[in-house]
Amino acid sequence: MNKKLAKFLAIIALCLNSNAFAQTKIAILDFELKDLTLAPGIPAEIERTAAVKGMLEGELKSAGYQIIPVQLDAQQYANSGVGYLFDHDEVAADLAKSVGADYIFVGRLHKPSFLFAYLMGHLVKADNAALLGNFIVESKGGDKKLTLKGVETLTVKIDQILDKAYTPPEPKK
Repeated sequence: MNKKLAKFLAIIALCLNSNAFAQTKIAILDFELKDLTLAPGIPAEIERTAAVKGMLEGELKSAGYQIIPVQLDAQQYANSGVGYLFDHDEVAADLAKSVGADYIFVGRLHKPSFLFAYLMGHLVKADNAALLGNFIVESKGGDKKLTLKGVETLTVKIDQILDKAYTPPEPKK
């Protein structure tokens, strides 16, 4: 084998063994519902809130992110009350580190009206508890398709800070 080929193969092997191709690991917590309407906590809104996490995980997976699961009991143990993890980035970062994630996303569905809701979230870096993004996306109505569009917009915003690998799906006709 000539020297150039051996050198080329060594460079390829080094690249394949490095972290250059490692996936970004992100933990996504269950979204909290902050319902300020006159009829808070109706079953449809609780169901919608529970579905947001799965939608976001699916969109981030499609962009190549590795989703790191967080057990519900670990999330509840770290959460000292409603909104605590949303307001305490250092505690969220500790939770991310405990499950081996590079980042953690703490989300909330904020519903001030029956007509619209906000998908809100904090993206926190695990190793230094830095708040990398404070996101707010408006979602009109409670339809699943409209919520998914909001999640896609949220995914674009997260991806712009991280790997810039996400392309939202084309609108369906």
